[in-house]
Amino acid sequence: MKRFAKILLRLVALALVLVLAFVACSKVWGWQDDRKAKMTTQGPYTADLESLNKHPLPPWFKDAKFGIMIHWGLYSVPGFAPKGTTFNKLLETQYGHAMTHNPYAEDYANAMKDPESPTGQYHREHYGDAPYSDFTKQFDAGLAKWDPNKWAAQFKAAGAAYIVVTAKYADGYSMWPTQVRNPHAPDFHAHRDLLGELAAAVRKQGLKFGVYYSGGVDWTFQKKTVKTLGDYAFLHYGEDYRQYALAQVRELITRYKPDILWNDISWPTGSKRLYALMADYYNTVPEGVVDDRWGTASFGRQVMGPKPMRWAFDTVMRPLFKLPGVAEQISTPKEVPHSDFRTPEYVAFDTPQEKFWQQDRGIGGSFGYNREETEADYAKSSDLIDTLTKASANNGALLLNVGPSGGEGVIVPEQLSRLNDIGAWLRSR
Repeated sequence: MKRFAKILLRLVALALVLVLAFVACSKVWGWQDDRKAKMTTQGPYTADLESLNKHPLPPWFKDAKFGIMIHWGLYSVPGFAPKGTTFNKLLETQYGHAMTHNPYAEDYANAMKDPESPTGQYHREHYGDAPYSDFTKQFDAGLAKWDPNKWAAQFKAAGAAYIVVTAKYADGYSMWPTQVRNPHAPDFHAHRDLLGELAAAVRKQGLKFGVYYSGGVDWTFQKKTVKTLGDYAFLHYGEDYRQYALAQVRELITRYKPDILWNDISWPTGSKRLYALMADYYNTVPEGVVDDRWGTASFGRQVMGPKPMRWAFDTVMRPLFKLPGVAEQISTPKEVPHSDFRTPEYVAFDTPQEKFWQQDRGIGGSFGYNREETEADYAKSSDLIDTLTKASANNGALLLNVGPSGGEGVIVPEQLSRLNDIGAWLRSR
């Protein structure tokens, strides 16, 4: 008995030492990251929460009840993903391959690396062993037919007040001629100023212009195949990516002055560097807004990066997602210290919310163009109008996604008809 007690005491002491070491390392990691924070502007906003939280929700955004998101990039060329299920259902039934078997065509670059995935099979059948980067040739060729003014007119007719376009998705391809060098893919960006042309076109129509940036995930900096939620959330990103993401977003701010800065997944730096970035944004675009997907990096997230730690996380999560309602909880981002609005995905609120919110959803099962989807796979116009109405009544808005095909940027008839129906309904009010 005494021997057992000694062993127990030693285990408790070891656990205490590990906790103290973790706390100390977290403090050091945070200090090292925070001291790299540097603002590039002068103005009323500074790199601290008290200052950022004084930023008011601009009237134009509060009054804008309908926006359009555009998932458009190299993945629009193959335009393929398996259909017939949802990501949440995959977390319950195929957790080990949820990220490569999901219905999102925009995830093609990652899914094609899994030979057992439907996308991997599709790629071998249609493109052999060609790398994902080869799609730049077909995308660039299609751009000769892309007309940003036609898009802008279509969005205006749909009754949208603003658009948000993917400046850089997780595949790492930048949709503008960025001057920020990607050390792993130096020329992996558009040479035509697609964002600039689109910004000019939609602003000419009186619409606001926003950019989407995948801050939390960039597969050009992480070559491993992302199969599980643990892979997606905790793959290691180093200082090279932190500097790259900061420089790119600052370039987007100064070059396009986006009315909406819409980050996705998370953010690779600590809080202080993020707050400096946000302060620079507000000083540059005083009536701009930021979303709520800016969960920052930490020492704890770094610890979870090694494969054994991700395995342990997945071992715990796999059975949890089989419980009712657990998978749906990941659709609503956790609250962050600062944001202008919330972004629940495919989730609505039945009562007025104190904080402005925006329901983000696709028309079909994919955000990027999926050639497998047919008329039956798209939501009915009446249901989308009901969603818009419900959001507007409860201090929210609807951000409805379109996925144009190829470099030509054709909004397929099934999606365009929904936009036209919403526009006609809005004009009749």
